[in-house]
Amino acid sequence: MSLAATAPPEARGLARDEVRMAVVTSERTHHRQARELPLWLEPGDLLVVNTSATLPSALPGGVHVSAELDDGSWVVELRRADGRGPRLPQPGEVVRLPGGVRLRLHQAHPAGQTRLWRATTLPVVDRVAYLRRYGEPIRYSYLHGSWPIEDLQNVYADVPGSAEMPSAGRPLSREVLVGLMSAGVVVAPLVLHTGVSSQEGHEPPQPEWFAVPSPTADLVELTRSRGGRVVAVGTTVARALETWAEGRATGWTSLVLAPARPAYVVDGLLTGLHEPEASHLDLLRAVAGEELVARAYADIATPDAPAYLWHEFGDSMLLLPG
Repeated sequence: MSLAATAPPEARGLARDEVRMAVVTSERTHHRQARELPLWLEPGDLLVVNTSATLPSALPGGVHVSAELDDGSWVVELRRADGRGPRLPQPGEVVRLPGGVRLRLHQAHPAGQTRLWRATTLPVVDRVAYLRRYGEPIRYSYLHGSWPIEDLQNVYADVPGSAEMPSAGRPLSREVLVGLMSAGVVVAPLVLHTGVSSQEGHEPPQPEWFAVPSPTADLVELTRSRGGRVVAVGTTVARALETWAEGRATGWTSLVLAPARPAYVVDGLLTGLHEPEASHLDLLRAVAGEELVARAYADIATPDAPAYLWHEFGDSMLLLPG
């Protein structure tokens, strides 16, 4: 049985690390809590987290700010007035924003799609400061009520830039992180700023900015050379690490992991639970394989399984195929 999580676990009387965690190994699926993560990793394993912090990226007038490009222009999504999906703007259209700012739409970005658009502000404003003053967290229809931006942050988030929370890391409390390190598991950071996802079309992820620091890259190589596992916290981390494996440590990544392009350096994945649509399942299959992912989703849906919750405030799945 599976349902959408309509509020943070704290609003349901749980700590962030008390959400359920399905631990899926090559032998079976175990129904546990996220706070038990240190019990499932081994000394010498490497857990890589995304330290990007979530910005309040929804502006009045139905403007969702997805990213800032290298030239200072923004990538935005315009939402319909009823909130039920994106609307198609016209090139040259101007949207009035708070504080006397005007947003001019130029063209679809990247080319070949229509949901996201490149735009510039008049006058030029600092995106982070502007969103912190005028923005609200992006939220979708399955959520009940509005929740402050603090509820959409991971405890280790310190680099502002994501339009939506890299939610796989939300169950990792400070106590869990200390427990991991006490158990001999190394925790290392990288950054990937998430853009605005497509809740309606389930399209693959758009280009996103990332940076894999040299110390983290060195730890990946050392861990693999010693036979340890590299476990990514979320598909954002997997995307960044696999782009690094192709020879780029920072910049914009358009890599889409799928069975045709499996993971080369990521051995395991801690992920949030999302509806089993094609693009997300392909990312999981790239790391864990078709058979393990199919069994994982079948096992959490059996009548005797706990009622797992979807989405950013929901439950977790730890995929350990090795």
